[in-house]
Amino acid sequence: MKIRLQNGLLFADVSIIHYGKKLDIYNVIVDTGSTGTIFSIDKVADADIKPEPYDPVREIRGVGGTEFVFIKQVDKLTLGDFEINNFDIEVGAMEYGIQINGIIGLDFLLKVKAKLDLDKLEIY
Repeated sequence: MKIRLQNGLLFADVSIIHYGKKLDIYNVIVDTGSTGTIFSIDKVADADIKPEPYDPVREIRGVGGTEFVFIKQVDKLTLGDFEINNFDIEVGAMEYGIQINGIIGLDFLLKVKAKLDLDKLEIY
């Protein structure tokens, strides 16, 4: 699948299925430096993904600073031809000063055994 290079970052589009409801999410960074996969709470709310009392909460740290996120298992996360069922995502405010809706992290990329071709801007 093709990925886009914008402002020095790699972008792709993904789909989430949660309780049978499909949500397409655009402007998602593909980031091998991120250990986890995170999405903006504003974007996933359309799939009824919201914090509930039993959801695990943790603090994450990155270039954008620190924030608290909650963990939610989705039925399916899809990036092009890559799909993982029953995948845990992190959900947070993602107020990093740039317009992004999520980050596909190393946890997803390792599980699907993705390969990045930066010359062709493809992930396979």
